Amino acid sequence: MTNPSLPKAITPADLTDALRTSGAIDRGRVIDVAVEISFATVLSHIFRLRLNYADAGADAPATLILKAGLADRPDGPWFGGQHEVAFYRDLAPAMPAGITPRCFDAQWDGETGTWYLLLEDLTETHLVATRWPVPPTFAQCEAIIRARARCQAAWWDDTRLGVTVGTWRDWSADDEVLSNMAAQFAGFAGDMGDRLSDERRALHERFLEAAPRLAARYRTRRNMTVIQGDAHVWNCFLPRANSTNTARLFDWDAWRVDMGSHDLAYMMAMHWYPELRQRFESRLLDAFHRELTAQGVQGYDRQALSDDYRLSVLWQLATPIWQHAIGIPPVIWWNNFERIHQAADDLGCRDLLA
Repeated sequence: MTNPSLPKAITPADLTDALRTSGAIDRGRVIDVAVEISFATVLSHIFRLRLNYADAGADAPATLILKAGLADRPDGPWFGGQHEVAFYRDLAPAMPAGITPRCFDAQWDGETGTWYLLLEDLTETHLVATRWPVPPTFAQCEAIIRARARCQAAWWDDTRLGVTVGTWRDWSADDEVLSNMAAQFAGFAGDMGDRLSDERRALHERFLEAAPRLAARYRTRRNMTVIQGDAHVWNCFLPRANSTNTARLFDWDAWRVDMGSHDLAYMMAMHWYPELRQRFESRLLDAFHRELTAQGVQGYDRQALSDDYRLSVLWQLATPIWQHAIGIPPVIWWNNFERIHQAADDLGCRDLLA
């Protein structure tokens, strides 16, 4: 992969401006940029950049991570990058340091849909715990869930939620969302045929019918925060052994204002099979709540977290249906569908539909 594959805006002069504006360098300039590693994901392209400087200090970053849209997608650039750019531009600077990778530049072009993020390179100090789909150890999961608690505590019931940070969904006027959910399930059920049992079909139909009532918890707008959305364990960098660094959460394209327990249900109930989940789940919820409390969150007891978690597991029934509808590979949505149903059964989530 050679330099012409980079977005047009990534030149030595542009990098110099970005690093100066962000405070990463106070003198000198970038004179050369080379691509060390380049690979595509489903929705983006990742580059590891090696920089050479003239007259820069010793603390100037030698490498950076560039995350950019897939300009050569058959249907054009991925417009979803706008949301992640907004996170790094508007939210990340207002959060305590050490929760997300540092961002030096975040750009999105509304006319073309092209976008990119220029991020801190954590390759030497951090790692992803395991290779998907193998779950991490309990200690690694606890580090991840504590990082998530620190992140959520920073926004817990913040007065900016829904005002300058994200938006509140108006469920009373959101018939279109419910209609889309129903249409997605109809398509899913049609494709599945008799592989979808009558019992599970009935559960989803009851869930769709109850959705406006289930949204009552959301409508309270209490004990709410910023959540990551795509909160699986592989979207977290853990510090390498003998490091004093903290875990860093990355991939924020799905962030929103919502119940914090949605991220926990997505991490555990959606992705773990029953045996491991049953051993880890309650202890990790304990650790999450302890960290929330340590970070100053008040008026939200452990029982409230348990109640929210069960409700979030129920809401997550819709996730594999949505994944099927947008063309996510079956190896993802099929396993998610099975696991979230097993979790809903274990936790008695059907009772919430009564």
